Amino acid sequence: MTLVLDQLTLVRGAETYIKDVSLELERGVFNLLLGPTLAGKTTLLRLMAGLERPTRGRIRFDGVDVTGVPVQKRKVAMVYQQFINYPSMSVFDNIASPLRVAGLSSADVRTRVREIADLLQLGPLLNRRPGELSGGQQQRTALARALVKQADLVLLDEPLANLDYKLREDLRNELPRLFADTGATVVYATAEPTEALILGGFTATLYEGRITQFGPTHAVFRGPNSLKSAETFSDPPLNVADVEKTSGRFLLSGGIVWPVTSRHASLPDGPYILGFRPHHLALSSAGEGALSTGATVNIAEISGSETFVHLSRGDNHWVAQTHGVHRLTNGEVIDVSVDPRHFLLFRPDGSRVETVVDETGYG
Repeated sequence: MTLVLDQLTLVRGAETYIKDVSLELERGVFNLLLGPTLAGKTTLLRLMAGLERPTRGRIRFDGVDVTGVPVQKRKVAMVYQQFINYPSMSVFDNIASPLRVAGLSSADVRTRVREIADLLQLGPLLNRRPGELSGGQQQRTALARALVKQADLVLLDEPLANLDYKLREDLRNELPRLFADTGATVVYATAEPTEALILGGFTATLYEGRITQFGPTHAVFRGPNSLKSAETFSDPPLNVADVEKTSGRFLLSGGIVWPVTSRHASLPDGPYILGFRPHHLALSSAGEGALSTGATVNIAEISGSETFVHLSRGDNHWVAQTHGVHRLTNGEVIDVSVDPRHFLLFRPDGSRVETVVDETGYG
């Protein structure tokens, strides 16, 4: 089954929520919508489901135009971040409800419900009602009801956000396998770049209702085609700096002067936007081939086995994400460095100067 969105646009009053979205989403792989809050992920899922009707554009499912077909006449399952369950029914009956509507035998219903309940660690809770469950258990119940339905189109709107860490990690690894052989087209919305990388498949980066890039998840991460795509696919936020290329040098604010390497030597002189990810900024002086500068520590946040160091130099405000616990003093000046092979360079309009993914995996 293939879901095709053709120039999809949704306008309400003076507000444009979705603008000229065209995508072709295949079955058997995870299709991800990645974007920050208010990027349009939920609205786009509702258009796919038939809960909203586009102002312009068409939706085709497996070659059939379903633009005006209501959700009740489609084989669609949808799970939201905020769980929705029937409060008067047991967990078993909540999960079984779409199977009974479909007319399955009692034996088949019991088998399918218990299989999915075991996967989501709901087996001991099947006789309870939703009001007797924790928030995470209720979300798992809603997720189980969507999975058991075996719908042609499954839409997942940040479904793991309310689960505990261990279960969330387990399901991130398990969900792609679950859907691989179902024949369903799966669309999963997330605001977390790390979650997108774990789930793999194909990712569409979304910003203010527009698709900025679509392709294999790791290719989009390593080869963003624009500043917006790179920023969408970076957590912590992408480090950026305005630079001027002149006479074989990159000039940054704060008196930073970095030599232009052979990779960028042929670029015309002029203004650019330099980007590099926080895990590429090292708390050390330059190693072989790396470029360094001094920077002032504003705050160091220790999170488990990692430290996030907020730094400033001139108008540049950067974050270094580094392994281990680093106890630094606010106001301390330290050396930091970055390997220029990790540079992402953009024109002033935000378009990427280079779009070829480095075979070494840099970028």
